Amino acid sequence: MVMEAIKRSMMGIAFAGIISLIVITILKFTETETTISEIWLAMLLSYVLGIYFGLSSFIFTENGLSMLKQTIIHYCMSVVVYFIIALFGGWVPFKFVPILVTTLVFTGVYSIYWTAYYLYFKKVEENLNKSLQRGRGSGSDET
Repeated sequence: MVMEAIKRSMMGIAFAGIISLIVITILKFTETETTISEIWLAMLLSYVLGIYFGLSSFIFTENGLSMLKQTIIHYCMSVVVYFIIALFGGWVPFKFVPILVTTLVFTGVYSIYWTAYYLYFKKVEENLNKSLQRGRGSGSDET
């Protein structure tokens, strides 16, 4: 379990690193002035967010909750964690309209990711079922 948590955390850090590199590249090519302290804080917060998303995937492991409950818990926790980090880091101004817009964008991106993962695992399920049915059809499971 500890090794799996470390693995998921490292995957989150890796994704955060890729996103940080993309953002820094955009800053470079748009010749945006910023300080090392601002970049350092943004990267640190990105890594913390990456670790959160890596570890929060444990919510979707077998725990007796329905997929709907798991998704609602994950979404609510994710919104709270994201806004704590985004407001602290100055990524989102502490004003109604920016928070509303960010919530809508967050929800849209979350929905796209959730739908993509759902469709992927549905396809995996179909392939496994086909494979199992082929195995039964050959008489290998009959007594």
